[in-house]
Amino acid sequence: MTNSINWFEIPVNDFSRAKKFYETLYGAEIMEMPHPMYKYGMLPADMQNGGVGGGIVQGEGFEPSTKGTIVYLNGGEDLSVALSKVENAGGKIIMPKTAIGANGFMAQFIDTEGNRIALHSMK
Repeated sequence: MTNSINWFEIPVNDFSRAKKFYETLYGAEIMEMPHPMYKYGMLPADMQNGGVGGGIVQGEGFEPSTKGTIVYLNGGEDLSVALSKVENAGGKIIMPKTAIGANGFMAQFIDTEGNRIALHSMK
């Protein structure tokens, strides 16, 4: 097994608002995917090279939350870049960039939908 995580989904209430938020955070388009029951968008991922991907999803049974599992998104080379976009995109930083020793840095925020999400980088 290469990765503990295979795929993740971030629940959203307002697909368009969430799509804009994550496009701003990543500086990349969130690709909308057809689905018979949900609105679905794929976050950037290098699936061809063993990367782990995920998406945003709006539909019955998907409820944003600040409780439970925390998804750590790739913060790039330095998570400060992505983190600096959070509040202008409508999110709220709840843990600033924090050193975690030899494991790099982390930060947490609440997205526009009310999910607690984290970022990780080595710088």
